[in-house]
Amino acid sequence: MHFLSDLSTDIIGLLIILGVLVLAHEWGHYAAAKLFGVRVEVFSLGFGKRLWGFKRGDTDYRVSALPFGGYVRMSGENPMEEHAGEPYEFMSHPRWQRFIIALAGPFMNVLLCIAVLTGVDMVHYEDLVFLKQPTVIGWVEPNSPAAKAGLQGGDRVIQIEDAKNPTWEITFEKFSVGAGAPVHLKVQRESQVFPAQLQLNNISGEHLGILPDQPYIITRIEPDLPAAKAGIRLGDEVLSVDGIPVRSTPALSGYLQQTQGKPVGMKVKRDGAVLDFTLTPEMKDVGGESRYRVGIVSDPVRIERLPFASALSHSLEDTKRGAFQIVDVLQRLIRHKTSIKQMSSVIGIGQVSGEAVREGPLPFLNILAIISLNLGIFNLLPIPVLDGGLILLLLIEGTMRRDIKREVKEMVYQVAIVFLILFAVIVIYNDITKTALGKLLHLG
Repeated sequence: MHFLSDLSTDIIGLLIILGVLVLAHEWGHYAAAKLFGVRVEVFSLGFGKRLWGFKRGDTDYRVSALPFGGYVRMSGENPMEEHAGEPYEFMSHPRWQRFIIALAGPFMNVLLCIAVLTGVDMVHYEDLVFLKQPTVIGWVEPNSPAAKAGLQGGDRVIQIEDAKNPTWEITFEKFSVGAGAPVHLKVQRESQVFPAQLQLNNISGEHLGILPDQPYIITRIEPDLPAAKAGIRLGDEVLSVDGIPVRSTPALSGYLQQTQGKPVGMKVKRDGAVLDFTLTPEMKDVGGESRYRVGIVSDPVRIERLPFASALSHSLEDTKRGAFQIVDVLQRLIRHKTSIKQMSSVIGIGQVSGEAVREGPLPFLNILAIISLNLGIFNLLPIPVLDGGLILLLLIEGTMRRDIKREVKEMVYQVAIVFLILFAVIVIYNDITKTALGKLLHLG
């Protein structure tokens, strides 16, 4: 029953996201076509058999049987067919107008991403205060990819791939695009510099197992636990426990488990003064697991509501960074420096969408924005059949000052269709291998 519930949520999330993204994308083509007087014959959400719709003017607005996509059909847009030369036909318009019509779909996806991220930041903006700081590691989770690479607390990453002296923001970006392939680092430990190689095997985004080195400022105190009873306050900075520096909640928790409930001495900084406390950890249930705790948490996330101008600025920066990250993944894919398993089909998108639905509306909107940006960038790839392919052909024809022969276009389109079908089959297969069904069938 749990599997069926998750599956239904995945399908619902997928349909909502695809519906919104396809509507935005195709509306971009539609609006640009209408602007230049191109007749739009069909505006369809979905493919295949027409289920429902209505006709207004020259356009049949419809919902079709297969909900995974959609299309706008314009008069005379197929370069493989004979054209009557009517002024309302797509091919009868100047190349610069056809260029804008082709670009309008991906542009709307990028614009949707910016709009959604702006709205989310105006409601709930999470500022990770350490992102602009150098990559100095405060804690390494045992048996994590970072631990297997030999990283330790106190290490500083001075180079990751081609980026020197990276901040945490750049580090996380490099790790995310390097999934499925080794990520090469240079690490400084005290006066020693040595190379390290970090391998991420889980393409969906494996936990790195590292936390940044930063002051342990208490952001939450749980009532009726030792820290609250001893008089520790919000905003206090924990300096050490039994003389051992504390830089993260997992590091503190790990040490408390080693003490087996024996009293510990905690040094705390408050308003410039250093205070000493003695706390006796208590065994409490955490997520179904009993652990020794004192009842304090340091959360590096600062949550606020941004005004419109700041939210728009942040969303533009996030969209720009995300676009470059997508391009980086694509060029690494072409150079065989990352795996095609990093790409997701509707199956992978459905799983991500369903998980976001279960987490709440804001995570869902963030995922919608990310997928919208990916869709926009992917459609700009110079592959015939995609918008980017049409744009490339228009640029070539504009440079040549004449149309490419129909026979050449037909051959190019046929090759592109075969390539996209093979690509889709591989990506869908990889997504299936990552599901419970794939493991059951021993597909991966």
